[in-house]
Amino acid sequence: MNLAQTTNKILSGRKNDALGAILGNDGVSFSIYSKYAKEIFLLLFDPFKSDPTDIIKLEKGDNDIWGVFVRDIKAGQLYGYKVRGDYVPQEGMRFNENKLLCDPYAKAFYGEFMNKDNLLFGYDVNSNERDLSYDSRDNTHIAPRSVVIDDKFDWGKDKKPNIPLEKLIIYEVHLKGLTAHKSSGVKNPGTYLGFIEKIPYLKNLGINAVELLPINQFYKRDGLVKIGLTDYWGYNTIGFFAPENSYSNCDTIGFHVQEFKMLVKELHKSGIEVIMDVVYNHTGEVDELGPTLCFRGIDNPSYYALTGREYGQPYRLYVNDAGCGNTFNVENPPVMNLVLDSLRYWADIMRVDGFRFDLASILPKVQGRYCKDSPFFDAIAKDPILKKVKLIAEPWDLTTYQVGNFPMEWSEWNGKFRDNARKFIKGDQYQAKELSYRLTGSPDLYGDDDRTPYNSINFITCHDGFTLNDLYTYNDKHNQANGENNLDGTNENFSWNCGVEGDTEDEAIVHLRNKMIKNAWCCLLIPLGTPMILGGDEFMRTQKGNNNAYCQDNELTWFDWDYANKHKHMIMFVKKIIAFRKKYTILQKRKFLAGESLNFNKTEDITWYGYNLDSVNWDDPELKMFCCHLNGNKDTEKPGNYHLFFILNADFNSHTVKIPEYSGIKWHRVIDTSLKSGGDILEAGKEIKISPQDLYIINPRSVVGLLGK
Repeated sequence: MNLAQTTNKILSGRKNDALGAILGNDGVSFSIYSKYAKEIFLLLFDPFKSDPTDIIKLEKGDNDIWGVFVRDIKAGQLYGYKVRGDYVPQEGMRFNENKLLCDPYAKAFYGEFMNKDNLLFGYDVNSNERDLSYDSRDNTHIAPRSVVIDDKFDWGKDKKPNIPLEKLIIYEVHLKGLTAHKSSGVKNPGTYLGFIEKIPYLKNLGINAVELLPINQFYKRDGLVKIGLTDYWGYNTIGFFAPENSYSNCDTIGFHVQEFKMLVKELHKSGIEVIMDVVYNHTGEVDELGPTLCFRGIDNPSYYALTGREYGQPYRLYVNDAGCGNTFNVENPPVMNLVLDSLRYWADIMRVDGFRFDLASILPKVQGRYCKDSPFFDAIAKDPILKKVKLIAEPWDLTTYQVGNFPMEWSEWNGKFRDNARKFIKGDQYQAKELSYRLTGSPDLYGDDDRTPYNSINFITCHDGFTLNDLYTYNDKHNQANGENNLDGTNENFSWNCGVEGDTEDEAIVHLRNKMIKNAWCCLLIPLGTPMILGGDEFMRTQKGNNNAYCQDNELTWFDWDYANKHKHMIMFVKKIIAFRKKYTILQKRKFLAGESLNFNKTEDITWYGYNLDSVNWDDPELKMFCCHLNGNKDTEKPGNYHLFFILNADFNSHTVKIPEYSGIKWHRVIDTSLKSGGDILEAGKEIKISPQDLYIINPRSVVGLLGK
């Protein structure tokens, strides 16, 4: 394609310092960053036509910003870029003027990344030289377009809920997966609008925050597509400002941006916050053998951390700290600015309430090493918009594990909580002492630097791994459907099949599995910290033992709502224990529970006991049962006239437990996971007085919660 300037549009200099396509009253300002490009061309398109209507050469200005203002174009305009420069992959230069590129700041996309005839690749995939070769074929007719968006939206009386972390109940969920199944009963399955139809269900359950798996525009790798799979989870981001267009219910260009705002507005209306799972550590362009979609063709050495000097080709390869082929070069100021601009856009214009950062330990690295004082952390802490939103880190990557080491403004996915809870519940040795820390907000991890229990996001299951049902149905992963010979996914699941691998009709095993699941709910929702639920666990959703379902966009991962009818008893248990957590505020303290027996300090809000009100031998490797007493009167934040007594028994034996006596206090059973549905957890006001008052027989592998009032 001839990239000579061919336009009838009226042009002028840039009118806006912001990058991207900025809509004005009389046209659009287009700006893009590239340090090493030699020429950049803006291509404008009409819908349904493959050839551009206009090709406009951009001018290079200060700070390596290229731009132009084009009059008389409006929202909905389709566009893309072509960039001229050197093609020397050994030195990191991968410019290819034959490939139409997305705007890194695009707020919406039109079309899908369909790799017909390998035209999305900048090199000849059939060449023996691999990525050192060059593909001169033009791909304009198949590449998706960026879309000019008008940010106006009628938010009405929308107001962010601003729920404190100690009161948050997070529900991690895939936006499409919630409603894609035919059993969902919604009008618009698998879409932003379909999700809206399930808001009453979430609110009734007690959820007040949803953590959405990535909804940024992402690339579906054609290698998976060719074998009938796809990148379902969405962790291959291409558009850091754009909501995924395949979740739209409308063919109108760019309308999915409005649909996402409608979803946020309706969630806020129901008192539910929106947390986005964002992926800034890598992009969907993968490694040196990946496609050229955006960043690689605009300025490969600036956007990516490069390596390969040991091969005599210093910048041919990509640093791969994410394990996904490349590492986004956030240490480079223009790239960091893109990340910050993206976060501000979602928090301000799209009104989301917080972010969960995938492999977050990559982002603050300085010269390849995690740095707690990094410019990235400093920039977020000082930003007037970002310092007000919730920041949640996945605090690890392939090279580093930083649980407990993020700044005080950040909460963290507490991987140690997950592993310890799983091990204790199934009866492993040496787990009780650590669990006492996890139950009290993980003070060993977050007890310094003015941090609180709510720096800890507590979870037992998440999208990555077994569902809660499968955790007690399978000893081993069953990932054969992923096409990798069951070699993918972790082998360390700390799961237990309760005697039979997979489904069974054996009533004793079914009862045991139900009990184990309820034990897990107790261990998740009783401790201090912010609990995160994996969506569907409340009705025992299964993935048939697949613990790495990233590529399964089908009924294996979609929520089968028939299970919600089949397992109403578990939904009711979860609903009641969420209500229990919300009622007794000592479970929501912002300060750590501190029991003298573990030498936290000498406060009396928690006391630990053995089964006979004796002290606990925390160093006993076989310790699988202990008790804790929480005194609501000693809650320094919101004192209340109540006592809570929990018995955690991971032993396969029953125990007779002595209960402490207090003048005027009568003990009532609230929770006993060994009992059948209806008696396993009781609503406020319906607790059953125990008799005798000084003893309780706890059944094997059970959790008991008593209320003293």
